[in-house]
Amino acid sequence: MEQDPPTQDYITTIQALESLYGQVAAPSLLKEVDHLHPAYQPFIEAASFVVLASSGSQGLDVSPRGDAPGFVQVHDAKTLYLPDRRGNNRLDTLSNILQDPRVALLFLIPGIGETLRVNGTARIAVDPALLARFEVKGQRPRTVLEVTVTSVYFQCSRAVIRAGLWDASKHLARSALPSPGAIFQQLCPTQVDGEAYDQALPQRIASTLY
Repeated sequence: MEQDPPTQDYITTIQALESLYGQVAAPSLLKEVDHLHPAYQPFIEAASFVVLASSGSQGLDVSPRGDAPGFVQVHDAKTLYLPDRRGNNRLDTLSNILQDPRVALLFLIPGIGETLRVNGTARIAVDPALLARFEVKGQRPRTVLEVTVTSVYFQCSRAVIRAGLWDASKHLARSALPSPGAIFQQLCPTQVDGEAYDQALPQRIASTLY
């Protein structure tokens, strides 16, 4: 017989939330600007990984995007360009943007504790000249996101330090977690041969990066 969950208290109002946490630290507000300030542009130019959040009728989505440093280009003080490299063609992010252009980006730079947060709106561009700017190994992205920036600020390093994100001594061996093939084997054993999937995966990734 299932037992009722223990009684818990919940925060249900902004007033209660602010009372619990106290006032915002002044520097947290001072660091936010509405454009790509020259102090922030080097973070984007050095970033090799960005997490892209979007929202649509099917719910929320957050998608990893990565490439060589500088793969996200600063066009001007209010505009970023983000190429959409080859993936699984689920189109979750792009479909969301067609419904709701609001996006949020979190830039990460290996070895750096601070991250950069960018909020704005996005459009899906297919201009041939723009696509050509992001050609790698003879392959152009099918689309490029044009992000119009509304706010930018850096996040301090506490989360990265707590996580030990760049501390190699805390990195797990890949064998510590199920492989993609093992996951498929558990989820849909009659549809995917997990061992064969794992064997083919390295070559498939190498041949489809761009």
